[in-house]
Amino acid sequence: MNADGEKHIEGNFHAVSLSGGKDSTAMLLLMIEQDMPIDVVLTADTGMEFPEMYEHLQKLDDLLCRERGIHITTLRHPKGFEWLMFDEPKTKPSSIENRQRLGVSLYGNGWPGPRVRWCTGTLKTHLIHKEVNRLKKERNALHYVGIAADEPGRIKDDQYPLVDRGITESEALRICYDRGFDWGGLYQIYNRCSCWCCPLQRIGELKKLRTHHPELWARLREMDRRAIEQFGHNPLGQFTKNWTVEQLERRFANEDRQISVSVREER
Repeated sequence: MNADGEKHIEGNFHAVSLSGGKDSTAMLLLMIEQDMPIDVVLTADTGMEFPEMYEHLQKLDDLLCRERGIHITTLRHPKGFEWLMFDEPKTKPSSIENRQRLGVSLYGNGWPGPRVRWCTGTLKTHLIHKEVNRLKKERNALHYVGIAADEPGRIKDDQYPLVDRGITESEALRICYDRGFDWGGLYQIYNRCSCWCCPLQRIGELKKLRTHHPELWARLREMDRRAIEQFGHNPLGQFTKNWTVEQLERRFANEDRQISVSVREER
């Protein structure tokens, strides 16, 4: 029985998924506080997270070790994001034939996009699902997922402590802040704290990246240059359908100049 009078589920292995975002973090913090069983905490590292996210995960790991005597288990693709983007050899005959017809490199997947979001599948969900399914089969595991109560469409056949407690996304963020987990201010800048190089971000988020993480913006510009050089101006090589990163750089720089001129004129 925990502090809230809830009975623990006995006879199972308890596997917790941790993305590092506000919902899964709030779930883990509450599970620790309320003495819920935790046997393993799984996270998948794309290698392209914000530096502040890695610091946040280390802080969580320190707490988990201190309170439960275990560390976060980090799953990684053996090659990583940039290898998949630029260097993975194509082996399917149909892919090879299509690329040869288009005159496109036979290596790499190019930029992820709305239709082919290979990054999420290969670097995150596949790794987590594979390990969770193994644990379910071998250890009769229960899988705990950090989905908030105001996301009912995402609920499947797992354990959802936030949903059970009626905790919304905004309440989950407050739970984290109240316990000293603030991601170094990431959620005060960005709407979501996913991979910094994601082409599916809104333009406003990319402009924030340029302003607040110029070192990551510089890396994104180099990746963009390399992708265009390797794949050309097509869905594989162009950052988004309408923009390259260099075009966005010129747009943002021009907007900054206009703001600067406007401020000087007001003075």
